[in-house]
Amino acid sequence: MSEIEYRQYVGESDLPHIMALVQNELSEPYVIYTYRYFLHQWPHLSFLAFPANSTDPVGVIVCKQSMHRNSANRGYIAMLSVNKMWRKRGIATSLVRKSIDIMKQHGVEEIVLETEFDNSAALSLYESLGFIREKRLYRFYLNGKDAFRLVLAVCPSENDSKGNIMPFAPYRAITIPPLPYDPDEVSSR
Repeated sequence: MSEIEYRQYVGESDLPHIMALVQNELSEPYVIYTYRYFLHQWPHLSFLAFPANSTDPVGVIVCKQSMHRNSANRGYIAMLSVNKMWRKRGIATSLVRKSIDIMKQHGVEEIVLETEFDNSAALSLYESLGFIREKRLYRFYLNGKDAFRLVLAVCPSENDSKGNIMPFAPYRAITIPPLPYDPDEVSSR
C-alpha cells in the first residue's frame, strides 16, 4: 500500500484537481464559484491527499468556519471526496480529522455537514468520528435525494492523549410550548 501525504490547499493551481475529484465522485454539481467561495475564504480548512511521489491528489476535503446565527462558532464540511480506487485506506478519515483539528484550533463549537440519506459509507465514516444525525432533509439534493444533516458538537479543549477528537454530546431538545389547558383537569367529554 502506498504512503499518503497530506497538505493544505495552496492556491488556484489546486483547483482543477479538486474540481475533478469532486465532479467524478459526488452527485451534486458545483460551479467554479462555489469552490472559490470556500477555498478563497477558508484555504486553511481544505486538504488534499496525495500518494507518495505523485502530483495528482486522490482525496480532498473542503470546509468553512463561521459564526452561525451570531451565537455558535460552526464548522461546515462542504465537500469530501476520495477517488474510488483509493477508498478503504483511511484517507477520508484522515482528511476529516485534519480539518476538524484546525477548526478546533480556531474555537469551533460544532461541525455540520449533509450527506445523502442512503450513502452508508459516508454515514458510517462520520458516525465513527462522533457525528450524530440531526435531521432528515427531504429532496435536499438536485437529484431529488434526501439528505441527513450530521452534527459533531466539540469542546475545543477536549483532546485525548493521542490528539484524537473527543466528541461532546450536545443536549438537543426541542422546546415545547405550554399546554393551552390544565393537563390535571378532568375532561368533560
